[in-house]
Amino acid sequence: MIKLGANTVLFGGFDLATAMKHIAWAGYDGVELSAIPGMCEHLELDNWKSQVGDIQGLREEYGLDLLAMEATRLDPEWLAKAYEAAAAIGIPVINVGPGGKTGNEDDFQRQTDLLAAEADKAHAHGVMLCVKAHVGACIHDTPTTLRAMEKITSPGFGIDMDPSHIFRATGGENPVEALAGVISRVGHIHIRDCRGDLRATAGPPGPPEEQACGRGEIDLFGYIRVLHESGQDVAVNLEVIGALEYDLGQVTTIAAESRGYLNACLRACQA
Repeated sequence: MIKLGANTVLFGGFDLATAMKHIAWAGYDGVELSAIPGMCEHLELDNWKSQVGDIQGLREEYGLDLLAMEATRLDPEWLAKAYEAAAAIGIPVINVGPGGKTGNEDDFQRQTDLLAAEADKAHAHGVMLCVKAHVGACIHDTPTTLRAMEKITSPGFGIDMDPSHIFRATGGENPVEALAGVISRVGHIHIRDCRGDLRATAGPPGPPEEQACGRGEIDLFGYIRVLHESGQDVAVNLEVIGALEYDLGQVTTIAAESRGYLNACLRACQA
């Protein structure tokens, strides 16, 4: 079953209660808690124990599943806190970036070694560590994703497949075809749209409103169709960045518009 959620980073200018309330009002099934230092720390991993009660209370109040956590940093000391927090709060997936630089083989080997070791630790805590191909990083496209999949066999490892990064990668791939190639190991989906002129640029995804699902030129319906036909039980979390200075009406509109579009995609697939 596919569950639709939203990463709270979209509401980075507001507290977690406000974020979860408006995500629930937009009709989402759940949330991904942002634990990103310097960008949005709705979950503060250095102080997570003090937040457990509040987070679980908000989950109950708004009827939202805790679908994932975005911890970003592939750092063992940082991730140790993330595993403990996820296990205690009831978060099944931790998403990180791969780090390193595109085209640097030493970076690829070092970072995938680290991912393999950390995935085993995640599994020991009952959670999955997911990594996505990220523009500019050592895992940046489908070929490097497939190499990582072949190397890392831990059951605690999964792919966070983000169509916008595949779309913007220098190879100019088709995200729908790319998803079909890695679907066996997909543990999470980050989703957003972007303009057609950003394809293969290895640049940023554009302003927040242009990341809203349905506003760009990524074939998100085809993407959802492949995901649905795979039969995977997976969370699809909207991840829109850059909205820290946006007002509440703006970010709520982005969330609601995206949820409506994604839900229409699911209905068209008879999901």
